[in-house]
Amino acid sequence: MSVFHSVQSCCTALLLAAYACFQTASAAVIDVSPKDDLAEIVKSAAAGDVLRLASGKYAAKLYLDKTLTLEGPTDGSAVIEGDGSGRTIDVRAPNVVLRQLTITRSGMNLAAMDAGVYLEETAVGAVVENNRILENSVGVFIHGAKDALVRNNRIVGDSRLRVNERGNGVTVWNAPGAKVIGNDISKGRDGIFSNTSTFNIYRGNRFSDLRFAVHYMYTNDSEVSDNISIGNNIGYALMFSERLKVSGNIAVNSRDQGIMLNYVNQSEIADNIIYKADKCVFFYNANYNQIHGNYFERCAIGIHFTAAIEGTVLQDNSFVNNESQVKYVSTRFLDWAEGGRGNYWSDNSAFDLDGDGFGDNAYRPNGITDQIIWRAPVARLLMNSPAMSVVKWAQAQFPAILPGGVIDSKPLMEPYQNPTMPKYLNIKTELEQSAAQPSAWAGETSAQH
Repeated sequence: MSVFHSVQSCCTALLLAAYACFQTASAAVIDVSPKDDLAEIVKSAAAGDVLRLASGKYAAKLYLDKTLTLEGPTDGSAVIEGDGSGRTIDVRAPNVVLRQLTITRSGMNLAAMDAGVYLEETAVGAVVENNRILENSVGVFIHGAKDALVRNNRIVGDSRLRVNERGNGVTVWNAPGAKVIGNDISKGRDGIFSNTSTFNIYRGNRFSDLRFAVHYMYTNDSEVSDNISIGNNIGYALMFSERLKVSGNIAVNSRDQGIMLNYVNQSEIADNIIYKADKCVFFYNANYNQIHGNYFERCAIGIHFTAAIEGTVLQDNSFVNNESQVKYVSTRFLDWAEGGRGNYWSDNSAFDLDGDGFGDNAYRPNGITDQIIWRAPVARLLMNSPAMSVVKWAQAQFPAILPGGVIDSKPLMEPYQNPTMPKYLNIKTELEQSAAQPSAWAGETSAQH
């Protein structure tokens, strides 16, 4: 870089800093009451102003093309109500703050990206926090706004709509650095739908009465952590993404899967708890992943692999009281004891004579009878027949006829001490009671990808 360009860059930075200081120094605090025309006050306000809204209803659709802060009372009693069309609050300027408001009645046109709060690409660094965002199409639509923050909001969809007509709680599209943290999201389509984005953090959210709690498409180098999914079709549906960190999440009573990885590669899936689902975790063509420290309990299938599983490491996971611990149909053998440590299997009647914490014999979750049932489910009727007894006896006497599949050569004698477990046990009863409520999706067939 030339000396001229260096000096030019420094001057530009100094001018921006000076402008920011001037804007802060000149900012006014404007008190607004429901008798005022909020839209007109927004138009006449100067960049940097703070608008403090008193309790009451404001019938307005707002277009924010300058940096403003809109703040209501702490109880959310300042209600900004749209007219049922378009976007209730449309943000186009950087560093806008929306705080402690109730925002409702957007349009319901999903194709037009109607939303309670819409953050355009130019709304860099927007903050949407401590609001009640109710009965809109999409709750918050982050449409390219880098480093936006959606935090500690209650986002509820319009339950009067058919489920396929509802929008997502938060939609993120091509918004690097955007964060969605600590929100309570319910009664929409997906809790968070993240598409074509990078370096995002989705942490500490609670999801209920949704199709998918978190839905990823083409979102790389991102984090999904410490979230809770209750009674949704799928807890965490992660697709076509790389280098994800998925840790500390809980999913209870998922109709289909607790976690689904579809073409997810080079990612870490760690210390999650999945309780009651058709499949605790389902992998489709997912490779080079680290799967460790997870707790999978009371699912019809603990873990299901289809297609490739190259370079995947599974260790220190606990498989507890699942009807089938593993479904992996293949002629290949895989040893899930990377680095000399395997996983815990509640149905493994093992001995540990040398006291090293590992079973003395390898654990084999699948045999010939499993293969038969996967290919012909009606064969379950013959499970206790003399023919099946002969097959099981032959398999035990002649290991060479065992099919390919999973072996754990170092099975753990005790469940792994998952750091998410204390938190889960403290709220388990509450989660089960919440999950017992019927979901609006109960009669729907979830989308297949």
